[in-house]
Amino acid sequence: MRKVFVLGGFFLTLASCQMAEPRASLTPLPEKVTPLPYGQLLTRARAQATRATEALFVDNFADVESAARGLEQTAEYLLKAEDVPAKHKDTLATMAADLGKLAKELREAASSKDAEKANEILGRINAKVRSLRLAD
Repeated sequence: MRKVFVLGGFFLTLASCQMAEPRASLTPLPEKVTPLPYGQLLTRARAQATRATEALFVDNFADVESAARGLEQTAEYLLKAEDVPAKHKDTLATMAADLGKLAKELREAASSKDAEKANEILGRINAKVRSLRLAD
């Protein structure tokens, strides 16, 4: 009977161990800005903002900087996006410029390892990305 309990405990312990799901990597965008679908760029910006938030949570400032650089590049691409929803056509240039500026501020905060400032900027970035969403 004791063997059953030990074996059962072993299997329960083994079953409770799970590996984190591997994160899909974002393919780098070309240096030359070309038109891409708005939805694809929005998904990319959301993923980069999420990665920056997760990296900041564990004080991985190198990854925060990398995500911020990616957000800056995505903001540049948003200016030439295809299939922009009608509600964003008039404000897209301003929104993309604001996102790029915030991403630059985040990169600078991450390079100086200022977690408090980076956290505040990430809040504004997430709000900006959310305001760019397709459906309201």
